[in-house]
Amino acid sequence: MELSFIEIIKVVFIGIVEGITEWLPISSTGHMLLVDEFIRIDASESFKEMFFVVIQLGAIIAVIIYFWRKMFPFQFRDRSKPVIRKDVFSIWFKVVVACVPGTAVTLLFDDFIEAHLHTPVVIAAALIFYGLAFIFVESGSKGGKRVAPGRLSAQTIDDISYKTALAIGLFQMLSIIPGTSRSGSTIIGALIIGVSRVAAAEFSFFLAVPVIVGLSGIKLLKFGLAFSSSELVILLVGMLTAFIVSMLAVRFLMSYIKKHDFKAFGVYRIVLGAIVLAYFLLIA
Repeated sequence: MELSFIEIIKVVFIGIVEGITEWLPISSTGHMLLVDEFIRIDASESFKEMFFVVIQLGAIIAVIIYFWRKMFPFQFRDRSKPVIRKDVFSIWFKVVVACVPGTAVTLLFDDFIEAHLHTPVVIAAALIFYGLAFIFVESGSKGGKRVAPGRLSAQTIDDISYKTALAIGLFQMLSIIPGTSRSGSTIIGALIIGVSRVAAAEFSFFLAVPVIVGLSGIKLLKFGLAFSSSELVILLVGMLTAFIVSMLAVRFLMSYIKKHDFKAFGVYRIVLGAIVLAYFLLIA
């Protein structure tokens, strides 16, 4: 493949889309597949299949840095031995529990899903369906402002129990369908069972770390590490762009949900899904 200025611009644009959509509940995979329909990078199909997953490592590094104090289970004080933060270890153990259902489903059906469901129509349908789900759930969600905090099953991420974590993990299985959104399915599930919006978002960030790292590792192993110089540049530029944009997107989301619900994201999903359906069914 030839590396040109135009190709770099394409990759930067893809990194921007990834950085925004990975953390907002609007489906990064769906957006990546749609972008690939209109802005194709000059690369082999095997490289692009790997690229669209591994680029997420840039986004996950941004989350780790943003939530470092909450995610790192050790604390150092005055050159003394590190203090073990049991509360953080507890959260990570719950994340492991939540990862089990999605990992099992991915290992069993990922190849089938990629072969048969990575289509614009499926993506559009998932965007619309879960957009409606966000509006419906938020209309009566226990995570809403109308419900007293004492009635929530989890007001903060520390309040999430192992049972709640497993339930959230079961909802995350839905994200294997392109257009669903990993963060979206996690947050919807958390809201349904009474987790606050902030806790739901934070737990989805924790949950994304092992999921994205694991998926990226699998894709890298399948592709191999024999990158050409052009492929390596494209991958690094995409990851760096996704990292920078993700820092801004995460900051925006955490600030936004302290004062607003997720209905606006539901509306966006419905509008985008309708546009995609109209284009591919009536125009393309």
